[in-house]
Amino acid sequence: MLSILRPALVLVVALTAITGVLYPAVVTGIAGAAFPDQAHGSLVADAKGQVIGSRLIGQGFAGAAYFHSRPSAAGANGWDAAASSGSNLGPTSKPLMDRVKQGVDALRADAEGPIPVDLVTTSGSGLDPDISPAAAYFQAARVAHARGLDQARVRELIAAHILGRQFGVLGEARVNVLELNLALDKMAP
Repeated sequence: MLSILRPALVLVVALTAITGVLYPAVVTGIAGAAFPDQAHGSLVADAKGQVIGSRLIGQGFAGAAYFHSRPSAAGANGWDAAASSGSNLGPTSKPLMDRVKQGVDALRADAEGPIPVDLVTTSGSGLDPDISPAAAYFQAARVAHARGLDQARVRELIAAHILGRQFGVLGEARVNVLELNLALDKMAP
């Protein structure tokens, strides 16, 4: 009986060590060496070197002087990545329709014209750091007015921060809200 169990136990221990310790350590080491910024969370620091956010995780910006991200699906946890998830509300869900209507009503107070859907709906992760160029341009007048800037300058700043499709074919054009707001702070604190 021991002769049958011994090889099985040795194999379990060996495979656990290889797949649970050795392989993750090697992959983590390679990722840290080849892509140090991404492996450490794509963190963004201010001029003093203090971390203020990540290019990969959305965060809330309050006030008329900043571009706003998509709504967070993290609920009462705000922008806590540990609480990240989609809302799982279907297109005919009353809570979803109520939330979107509330968002539309709030945005109608700030601007006119068609409201980009990404300003009133959450993303799949609930913490998307990007908005569409249309969503950024929709907010340009409010931000320019709040900062006392010419709207054309704000629109130029948006245009300079539009990221195209990945590899030219994947996804859609987008604007990273954190990077756009940081550039806005440098232009007009």
